[in-house]
Amino acid sequence: MAQWILQINEDLKNMEGLSTERDHWNKGSIYKLPASLTDMNKKAYKPQTVSFGPYHYNSSHPMEEHKHRALLHFLKRCGKSLEVFVDALAEVESDLKNSYTMLHSVPNEVIDNFLQLMIIDGCFMLEILRTAVNAPDDYAPNDPIFSEHGRLHVVPYIKRDMLMLENQLPMLVLEMLVAVEHGKPKDEEFVTKLIVKFLCSCNVSANMGKCVHVLDVYRKSLLQYGPDPKYIRHKIQSMAREDEIVWSATELNEAGIRFKKSATTSLKDITFARGVLRLPVVVVDDTTESMFLNLMAFERFHVGAGTEVTSYLLFMDNIIDNARDVALLHSKGILHNGLGSDKAVANLFNSLSKDVTQDPDSSLQIVHKRVYHYCRKPWNVWRANLIHTYFRNPWAIISFVAGLFLFVFTIAQTGYSIIPYYYPRDSSPNTVIVVPAPPNHSSSSSPSTLLTSFILVSIVCMLTN
Repeated sequence: MAQWILQINEDLKNMEGLSTERDHWNKGSIYKLPASLTDMNKKAYKPQTVSFGPYHYNSSHPMEEHKHRALLHFLKRCGKSLEVFVDALAEVESDLKNSYTMLHSVPNEVIDNFLQLMIIDGCFMLEILRTAVNAPDDYAPNDPIFSEHGRLHVVPYIKRDMLMLENQLPMLVLEMLVAVEHGKPKDEEFVTKLIVKFLCSCNVSANMGKCVHVLDVYRKSLLQYGPDPKYIRHKIQSMAREDEIVWSATELNEAGIRFKKSATTSLKDITFARGVLRLPVVVVDDTTESMFLNLMAFERFHVGAGTEVTSYLLFMDNIIDNARDVALLHSKGILHNGLGSDKAVANLFNSLSKDVTQDPDSSLQIVHKRVYHYCRKPWNVWRANLIHTYFRNPWAIISFVAGLFLFVFTIAQTGYSIIPYYYPRDSSPNTVIVVPAPPNHSSSSSPSTLLTSFILVSIVCMLTN
């Protein structure tokens, strides 16, 4: 006990200031995930094809030979010596090591060869990234990785592993390698565009800000557009707090809410106005689960990253309960099912939100509240029931119009018959009352008879519908 007291007192004397402590926590960005998280789905967090960085390094893995070969091609093509790259990364070695929050957990032999690992993995990643823009032409046409065959059968699995939180390289590695290769200062935007082009084949906004690794770049590319966070926080604080009942997509549809695609693919672009809920288009395939789990893990452990992806998945989990909800969103072009089964997609979204907490300041809280208040208004529910019952197909519309016309016609006919009783015409003694002859049933039907027949047939159609 006495030794422990002395140790605590010594630590108090050497305790860092607030600014120093804040700088210390800002350095880490690549996290070793706890077993409580990875045990639920180990394959989602552990690379299967290639490892980047020290956490999953294995010198006997077959991909290490391809990494070495890629390094040779990289050096020969740029015409620079390996010593130049080593010297450049040695200047930032401390920053690179601080990016890994659990570097002390890896074997000492990996730490001793840390710079070597950064250069080999960084050059290999750059070579892979360039296959989406200007593929290097100095590889053999039957190369197992950098040929058309490799881009079709191997690169997609490398892409999946590049989006795992434990399998990241600091962005500084790629920026320094490119800077030395081109003989120019670091260009963050160039590397960012290269990553986005490889991962999602889309243009990147210039205001993505500083990114710490590939997973961070991909996350920001999914969230490029959306409402201002300051505006969202102000709106949430101004709205009354109450417990909202979250309905599934089919229940919302029955309550009169229509689903449409958002104007952008940003996961933040979810809006609700005038009974229309707009959602971004999402493709669900075999890589979706791993990708979303690692994005949520990054938001969970990286302070200041935000909670937009987590909030989106919680929102989708709320409106997707079963296969019918998936089928509805698929019919609206919002969900593209690459898993084959609607039930599998529903199970996927339901499983992603396990042990996840909702951010009370999320921008989607406004959407939740607006949907909730819309569904609480009886008129919206009545109008939805009317549309679902009488306007679901052309025959139902014709039947409804015919029934409505019959109702109006009956009211008008009744009124026309009652009015002469209360307001008779003036008659004098000399007035001659002419009694009309009875109708000739052998003649053709009158227009009123045809109209009545048409109305009766329409009523029958309406009842059968």
